[in-house]
Amino acid sequence: MAERQERAAPDAVLTRIGQVVMLHHAGDREEARHRLLGLWAEIGEHGDPLHRCTLAHYLADTQDDPEDELAWDLRALTAAEEAVDDRAGVSGKSPAVRALYPSLQLSLAADYARLGRPDAARTHLHRARGAVRTLADDRYGEGVRAAIRRLEIRLDEDGPPEGRWPPERRS
Repeated sequence: MAERQERAAPDAVLTRIGQVVMLHHAGDREEARHRLLGLWAEIGEHGDPLHRCTLAHYLADTQDDPEDELAWDLRALTAAEEAVDDRAGVSGKSPAVRALYPSLQLSLAADYARLGRPDAARTHLHRARGAVRTLADDRYGEGVRAAIRRLEIRLDEDGPPEGRWPPERRS
C-alpha cells in the first residue's frame, strides 16, 4: 500500500519545473532560464530521463539563440529515448513521454525551419504528425495538432524540399 501511495504522490521535480514554466509564461524568460538551468545542474546529465526530457524541452523555449534552442531540444529527445528504454522497454513509451513526444518532434521541426534546414524540419514534422495520434482530443492535443498544421503550411509556402517537385502532400 505504501508503494501505491508513493506512485500516486506528485513528482516534486516535475512540480518545480511546472512552477518555473508558469514564470516563463508570465513573461519572465530570463529568470525562468536561470531557474531551469539551476534545476538542470541539480538533476545532472545522468538524472531521471523524464525529468531531463521535460526540463530540456522547456529550457529550449527560454533560449535566445536558435542553435542553443536546437541543442536543448535534442537533449530532450535523447532523454525521452532513454525514458522509453528505462520505463516501457523498446516496444512502447511511458505515458508521460508519449504525451511529450509529438511536442518534442514539433519543436525540433520548428528549430530546423528557423535555422534554414527544411529537409530536417520536414523529417521531424512527419514524426510529430505520426506521434500526435496518441494524444487525446483535448486542449493540449488540439494545440499540438494546430501547431503541426501551421508549420506544415509555413514549410509548404517556403517551397518543396530541394530536388523534389511537386512537393509531397501529407495527410
